[in-house]
Amino acid sequence: MKTNASSLKDVLIIGSGIGGLTTAIILANLGYHVTVIEKNRLPGGLTRSYTRNGIECSIGVHYLGSLDEGQILRRFFDYFEVTSKIPVERMGQNGVIDRYLFNTGFIKTGTFDFPEGFDAYEHNLKSTFPEEQKQISAIMKPMRQAAEKLHSLDLLYSTQNDLLLLDQYKPLGEILTKLNCSPGLKSVLSVPSCWIGVPAEECPVFYHNMALVSYLSSSWRLKCSGSHMADVFAERLKSLGGSIIQGDKVKKILVDSRIVKGVRLKSDRVLKAPLIIGAVHPKVVLDMLPDGAVKPSYKKRISNLKNTFGIFCVHAELDAAYHEEIPYNIFKIDTDKYGNIPDIKFYQIRKSEKSEKNILTILTSGKLDLWSKWKDRKTGRRGKDYLDKKDKHSIQLIDEAQEILGPFKGLKMLDAYTPLTIRDWVNSPEGSAYGVLRSSGQLLAAALLNRTSIKGLFLAGQNVVAPGVIGTIMGSFRTVKTIIGSEQFNKKVLVS
Repeated sequence: MKTNASSLKDVLIIGSGIGGLTTAIILANLGYHVTVIEKNRLPGGLTRSYTRNGIECSIGVHYLGSLDEGQILRRFFDYFEVTSKIPVERMGQNGVIDRYLFNTGFIKTGTFDFPEGFDAYEHNLKSTFPEEQKQISAIMKPMRQAAEKLHSLDLLYSTQNDLLLLDQYKPLGEILTKLNCSPGLKSVLSVPSCWIGVPAEECPVFYHNMALVSYLSSSWRLKCSGSHMADVFAERLKSLGGSIIQGDKVKKILVDSRIVKGVRLKSDRVLKAPLIIGAVHPKVVLDMLPDGAVKPSYKKRISNLKNTFGIFCVHAELDAAYHEEIPYNIFKIDTDKYGNIPDIKFYQIRKSEKSEKNILTILTSGKLDLWSKWKDRKTGRRGKDYLDKKDKHSIQLIDEAQEILGPFKGLKMLDAYTPLTIRDWVNSPEGSAYGVLRSSGQLLAAALLNRTSIKGLFLAGQNVVAPGVIGTIMGSFRTVKTIIGSEQFNKKVLVS
């Protein structure tokens, strides 16, 4: 068993997703000696893509928001010094970023186009719902205010807990009902809450506005693979003196008298450090702690947290001569008579690494009950029956996609994955795609997740503030702020 001596500046970070890597870069910039530990062979978590038949298949990065000059994600990328190394292309040049297709008669045309810019969005809303001008104006005002607050980085440098002080913790559904919005308007406005895995009736309007504003400000697609993006962040960390241990899992977090001491890896290697950050799901961190390390009340709070749903994804190649790249995303939205959204499907057709082939991506909710037979890691061996179930579900989704996009030419399945795939790959309980459910009923229980009851142990990742690239990176900054204190953070962490 190998061990290492530690200094006060040593930091171990568990998990190399966007949360782990960005937290590591911030701390390395501050002079800490950072080691990131990744259980998989390569870093990146859900940011990373994978290759099938010579084609890159995206997992967690299908498009990005707020990368224009002066906007929040661009300012983050500039701080990390990665902007020029991650090629992107702007969406919405034809007036459409997302096209919503509805299965109800709430909208005469059956479609709503989500454009770039607040004025264009307000115009589309008012054109589609001419009887609800007052409601739309009332909704747009706090949205514009949220954009100003988001891009000014007020949430980053404030010395107060804005998430609880902002008068935006009420559920979006409650606000829309109070404004007497029609089911059609409610369904259009509720789509962004689905992006972060929270139903509108449970989604605090703060999170909804944050998601909506980020893409409305500007939307972008990667012109590179997700793996390239992950590697850019990993290389930036290494250039600052940080290191990444790959292919070795943290088995135990070592704690003595509720003070963190280090970690023991699956290889039985022991790493010592006075500061450890779990950039994975808080329940996973809890399982790494020895019995009695935390108070029963804290353990109960974390154990009882509800998670967002999982994702089922299909990737297939298409004949590029018949199926050109679609410059916007398509959402097929199921609604009930009240405008609630029980299910949503996402479609992209993009160019691939092969000039003669384009890639079709279909995402929908994972419906964990479909995969419950194989849920148990020990007894639920995933053999032929599991693969047959995946194929059957994939064919069903592809057939449904053809009703929207037309008959597919040269279609060949590349891959499909279930919530169990996500669970096992990035260690996300129940295969949750967006981590802890940020619902109004769970807002207080999920608050301050970056702080634990063990001295020297902190959390980072999408569970700290919000899911998505922006929310996750904001969580990284917030975790560092908690570690070094607001005064030092505001003085030393300069995001210009």
